[in-house]
Amino acid sequence: MDFPTFLVLAAAVTGGIWAFDAAVLAPRRRAAAGAQGEGAAAPRTPWLVDYARSFFPVIVVVLLIRSFVVEPFRIPSGSMMPTLLAGDFILVNKFAYGLRLPVINVKVLPVGEPRRGDVVVFRYPRDPSTDYIKRVVGLPGDRIAYRDKVLYVNGRAMPQRPLGVYPGAGGRRHMAGAEVRLEDLEGVLHRILVRPEAPPFDGEYVVPEGHYFVMGDNRDNSNDSRIWGTVPESNLVGKAFLVWMSWDPGGTGVQWSRIGLRIR
Repeated sequence: MDFPTFLVLAAAVTGGIWAFDAAVLAPRRRAAAGAQGEGAAAPRTPWLVDYARSFFPVIVVVLLIRSFVVEPFRIPSGSMMPTLLAGDFILVNKFAYGLRLPVINVKVLPVGEPRRGDVVVFRYPRDPSTDYIKRVVGLPGDRIAYRDKVLYVNGRAMPQRPLGVYPGAGGRRHMAGAEVRLEDLEGVLHRILVRPEAPPFDGEYVVPEGHYFVMGDNRDNSNDSRIWGTVPESNLVGKAFLVWMSWDPGGTGVQWSRIGLRIR
């Protein structure tokens, strides 16, 4: 059982207990107290009903915020380096691509569609119980190619500018020595990591309608659309927009300079 399912069930159980008490049990208690006369003590509310009445509003608020407004995620790997690091805690805008009902993930209100360059969280097509995060590089109908560490969109190479060598400090030492490049993804400027000596992921692809082609910014260390294919629109969870906490798994602790970082 995942967390959204737990919240829905918890809201149903606590709300059901509260409603059943209000409609059935509370009138019976009041009637029983009235039958005992004016001096009778006020009927006591059962502890289970008290708990349900207290927790139900909290659970509903958490469910609504998490389902329709914003949801926190933790970055477990380095596939989006240097934009996102393992140990980053991020916030994801849940209404950027439309409002969806929790658990069943049915879109009830179209709001927007992903744009090229968006960093998106989605349910992994091969295992929808797992959330992935990548950057959208291909929109429906696009022709995408990746050759010699360069991304091509509809036959046009996306410009890259070298920025130097990645230092790989703390828990990111394994990426020390990789090249940092600034990629211009049709106006979206973002950094990528490239290892010239690594085997290429060369290939050409056509993005089906209703699907998106995604890639990690750590181009030689990312399990993405080059391997398992495109992301259906129905698998989208939301758009990543902020790092609210960062913890270096290498043991250096909180990365204060990353807190509040906007994700681009």
